[in-house]
Amino acid sequence: MRSPGGAKNENSKSLKVGMRKVLSHKGESPSQLIDARIKELHDWRGEMLARLRALIKQADPKVVEEWKWRGTPVWSHDGLICTGETYKNVVKMTFSKGASLNDPSGLFNSSLKGNTRRAIDFRQGDKVDEDALKALIRAAVILNKSKART
Repeated sequence: MRSPGGAKNENSKSLKVGMRKVLSHKGESPSQLIDARIKELHDWRGEMLARLRALIKQADPKVVEEWKWRGTPVWSHDGLICTGETYKNVVKMTFSKGASLNDPSGLFNSSLKGNTRRAIDFRQGDKVDEDALKALIRAAVILNKSKART
């Protein structure tokens, strides 16, 4: 991998996981790895992931960014809030305790049958209901905090 200036970055290497190439960066923070993921996408998925990330940070300024499971952006606060997965046709935002969250705006549109998780699949051109999404993120944080105290 080359840095923006064109020099080879010795701390980076590509790994092939399934059919997807994942960047591995030694010594980089999770936030830097998420930045790199957004840049490597080069299309609407990178733009959507960046937008969702910004909304997560607006909803919870104390959110912790993590990088797990060989290349998945994760946001936590007193427990996992959600992941930001990118696939060929969707950017999937999976809420780890989504089944326990009220979703009055009907944002959840994927992984609806499980007992724990719920997800939102964003497709190219989809509009994001920013207020409803931030409310869902805040509700996930409140749920995590309530579970952390017990």
